[in-house]
Amino acid sequence: MDPLETRELRYFTAVAEELHFGRAAERLGMAQPPLSRAIQRLERRLGVSLLQRHRRGVSLTGAGEMLLHEGRAALDATTAAARRTRRAGGAGGADSPAGPRNRLVLAVKAGASHELLHKLLDAYAAEPDAAEIEVLPSGTCEQERMLRDGRADVALMHAPFNSLAGFDSEELMTEGQIAVLPAGHPLAARRTLTLADVTDIPDLPLARWSRHGTFPPGPGPEIHDQTQLAQLIALGRTVAVYPDSARAWLWAEHAAVPLADAPPVVTHLAWPAHSRSLALAGLVRTATRL
Repeated sequence: MDPLETRELRYFTAVAEELHFGRAAERLGMAQPPLSRAIQRLERRLGVSLLQRHRRGVSLTGAGEMLLHEGRAALDATTAAARRTRRAGGAGGADSPAGPRNRLVLAVKAGASHELLHKLLDAYAAEPDAAEIEVLPSGTCEQERMLRDGRADVALMHAPFNSLAGFDSEELMTEGQIAVLPAGHPLAARRTLTLADVTDIPDLPLARWSRHGTFPPGPGPEIHDQTQLAQLIALGRTVAVYPDSARAWLWAEHAAVPLADAPPVVTHLAWPAHSRSLALAGLVRTATRL
């Protein structure tokens, strides 16, 4: 059987995610009939049914669910290869008079591991062959996605919230968790809280961070960035749960209360298992010495 083409995977993934040919065609910027024919050809080539067609849309078969999972990973891999290749051959690339530009993109969760990040960047900058580090703040759990699709070369990840599957990693730090509340709230005077306490405050719903473009259900506000979250907490509109190191960015209008029953957060430096970057190897060596 001929190998699958990137175009075929992109077409199928759009239909599988939208579960509707019309919406998928609009998303892809094409007409619906050629998209339908392309999916039919793909099913014939594979010898399986990927979709069950209904009057109002489609649903995935078992084979379709498998191809969606594998197809996303394959598309991420090709996107990552293109992004990292462009970075390696960008301004000051290998063919330029100045030689290759040595640069790494480090994804971090906004507001977390502040002190650790400072120490890591300062220690690495002192190395004789240190690369330029671009720090890319991200939302909750977005570091994993950024590593897989090539937007980042390395990331600070936080177990148990981030999945380390498919990555190499080095454990850097373990810490507790805190509830970040408005300073004037009655619970801010408590010495400790429980997870049940902060998930059941009638006047202070938990903030909801976007994950892969969608927000989890709940009454709390949809959070897009760290500044928005900090302001809404200060205004008494929401509460958030963070690793203890987040104390570094708190405002005077915030209060931090330890969570007695929250699992510890383990910070890892993580990178794609197949990476052969000498600059990345140097950063990992520095991190293990801290």
